[in-house]
Amino acid sequence: MDILTEKMENIKESVLKFASAKYIYIFGWFPLATEITARFKDSQNYFYNDQTYVLLIAWLPEYLLFGRPQIIDICSISGKSIAEARDTHYHNPPDYLVLEPEDTTDRTSNLQQTNTNGYKFQGDHDSFYQAKKYIDSTNDFSYVYEPTLEYQTKIRKLFEKFRYRLDTNYAKIDRIVHPEIELFKTKVLNSILHGLTIGNWTKLFSSGNENNLSKHFKTYLSIE
Repeated sequence: MDILTEKMENIKESVLKFASAKYIYIFGWFPLATEITARFKDSQNYFYNDQTYVLLIAWLPEYLLFGRPQIIDICSISGKSIAEARDTHYHNPPDYLVLEPEDTTDRTSNLQQTNTNGYKFQGDHDSFYQAKKYIDSTNDFSYVYEPTLEYQTKIRKLFEKFRYRLDTNYAKIDRIVHPEIELFKTKVLNSILHGLTIGNWTKLFSSGNENNLSKHFKTYLSIE
């Protein structure tokens, strides 16, 4: 199967998935950059019917740094599965807490909140010891994340009792460790473009070796 045919098959598969989706998130990824920087913060509770899908689109200019944009690959994933993977990855009390949004169902739709947030423990060693001791004594905390109101009440008590800071890197898609996303990243970085894998082009650009870069431009792109 050639690259174009494979792309069309991926698009066809994505369209079939989206046929039953009520909402679609579309995120672009420029794989010569450091990571997929898009964030996915919506609560698991928002996806009770698994009605949302996420489309990841890897793209590059036709000649790496210039030219028409071209799609390298696409991947469609259930939003619910991404939210579950994210919470499983981050949830680690007392070191890291995932907090659900407050109940805003009484507000108008434009003011309702669906985003979770991540918080990293910020106290000293003694405070952390006290936090662990508190968790052990209450026996209220699970290492399996639960987005329920009951469990969130326990998490908020811990949050209010000890010092935490908002994690501004929380929920970046590249850091969630979702198996389908990781497979997509690997597939894209191993794709051959102008004689090298995209992963090797990325390493070449970040190396700072201008002579080596010029050599590869001349060999693979006929640019001098």
